[in-house]
Amino acid sequence: MFTDVSQPGPLRHFLQFNDFTKNEILHVLERARLIKDKFKHYAPHHTLHDRTLAMVFEKASTRTRVSFEAGMYQLGGSVIYLTTGDSQLGRAEPIEDTARVISRMVDLVMIRTYEQTRLERFAAHSRVPVINGLTNEYHPCQILADIFTFIEHSGAIEGKTVAWVGDANNMSYTWLQAAEMLGFHLHVSAPEGYRLDPRRTGVPPAGVLREFDDPLQACRGAHLVTTDVWTSMGYEAENEARRKAFANWRVDAATMAVAAPDAIFMHCLPAHRGEEVAGEVIDGPQSVVWDEAENRLHVQKALMEFLLLGELRDPAT
Repeated sequence: MFTDVSQPGPLRHFLQFNDFTKNEILHVLERARLIKDKFKHYAPHHTLHDRTLAMVFEKASTRTRVSFEAGMYQLGGSVIYLTTGDSQLGRAEPIEDTARVISRMVDLVMIRTYEQTRLERFAAHSRVPVINGLTNEYHPCQILADIFTFIEHSGAIEGKTVAWVGDANNMSYTWLQAAEMLGFHLHVSAPEGYRLDPRRTGVPPAGVLREFDDPLQACRGAHLVTTDVWTSMGYEAENEARRKAFANWRVDAATMAVAAPDAIFMHCLPAHRGEEVAGEVIDGPQSVVWDEAENRLHVQKALMEFLLLGELRDPAT
């Protein structure tokens, strides 16, 4: 008789930021610090030896693919890369059937896709943990890396102010989830027609969220200023309308001048210099975007480790 060997404890997924508790998020961030330190000292960290990650891409990516693929290899595991062009997903196989099959052959699945509901359908029929590599609605791995980067450069994020300059996209909604959980303030500024949807935000706790018509006011006193491209993947047909609407929503030197003196700038990339951010900012001394990009690697290694092995405490592992 064969035994079904899986990760310890109940099956967990990371489909949006608040799938974890505050303590679990803090644990993953602390493990990421240890894992990054070992990486910088060329010390092996093979906690996922002989485990396999399947990466399913329905949206193209650079950072997501490299960070997950390199990360799994660095943990001692292996990776299978799938797109709609080289799998049955591109031939109209129900995503539920794909989930049932793939999850019997691998230990972990990362999906980068369009609608959050598509990701949820896959997870509902998976026998292994599923990670959201990006959907239209949420981008939890990116915010995990951003918060890790903030802590590295500026200390604890609790009580600080994050200013989001841009539309209500997957990043801004995930920032709101993180602010509610971790106790920081989120300032959001977007033009009319591109603002947060109250039906999605609900009523956040007092002091968590403030929305501003003027992006300069949103950034006043902020400890972190962050933004994204004006036109996200999948919305290219709106590009010209968005360029006009967002013309005044550019993070430039004047924007950073009203932020806190030690404020830092982040961007999830790719960036369009001269549109959502000025070159003098993204390439300037307050920018931490390259650390932010690298940190996707480290927090995702900690995330995969947590989903498969639970909370590891031994610093020697």
